[in-house]
Amino acid sequence: MKIDLQPLRDILIPAANEILLSHFTQVEREHKTDGSVITKADLAMQESVAIKLASVYPETVFLGEEMSHEEQSHLLASSKPVWCFDPLDGTSNFASGIPYFSTSLALIFNEKVILGLVYDPVRDECFSASEDEAANLNGQALSMSKSGLTLSQSTAIIDFKRLSAELSTRLVTDIPYSSQRSFGSVALDWCWLAANRGHVYLHGRSNIWDYSASNYIFRKAGGYSCTLSGEPVFTNELIGRSSVAATDKDLFDEWTTWLGVSGV
Repeated sequence: MKIDLQPLRDILIPAANEILLSHFTQVEREHKTDGSVITKADLAMQESVAIKLASVYPETVFLGEEMSHEEQSHLLASSKPVWCFDPLDGTSNFASGIPYFSTSLALIFNEKVILGLVYDPVRDECFSASEDEAANLNGQALSMSKSGLTLSQSTAIIDFKRLSAELSTRLVTDIPYSSQRSFGSVALDWCWLAANRGHVYLHGRSNIWDYSASNYIFRKAGGYSCTLSGEPVFTNELIGRSSVAATDKDLFDEWTTWLGVSGV
């Protein structure tokens, strides 16, 4: 299945600028049953993009983060191409006035991702890739060359919240990298790595709408990734996935060895 990325950029970018930026710093937050934050911007963005995609691509179905689990399960099992959409990745940042958030769109067909777009409206940066188009940032190719760094020299993006207490403790008592950051948007984290803004990555649990587009872009740019169990990050299921990544093979091997990941 072939879909041009430009019409998707023409849908996603104006919607993010009109809806997300207009609500930013003027947010009334609520909380979902799982305790996570939701705002009116999440819902408005999802509704707007769903309507536009249905109009342009009637042969597809749409799965959004703010749908019920039952709806999501039914859609993910569809034989049709499935849009997997996170209207606002980094909602806690957004609701707190922190300018690090994004909107993320993947297309899943035959149980694999075939394109991804992630847009950061604050910086006007659109990361994208498809089966027919190389990973790029605003039209400029993304390619990760060998860093030449060892793990002890690297900058790591680490989300501690969903890691085990044992692993978190080890990371802060036996620090394996030079410096560590935690930004708060899974989709942007992967894309920043694809743009060589950091070297290694670790996240204990993210959802399919968080990582499907951005992990695809990262891999298309030449990055290496797996779960803490040594499996591919993407799976066509509504289950949380851990993520381990590095921008070159040598770093990936050193990082996975330190973490004790087998089978990679």
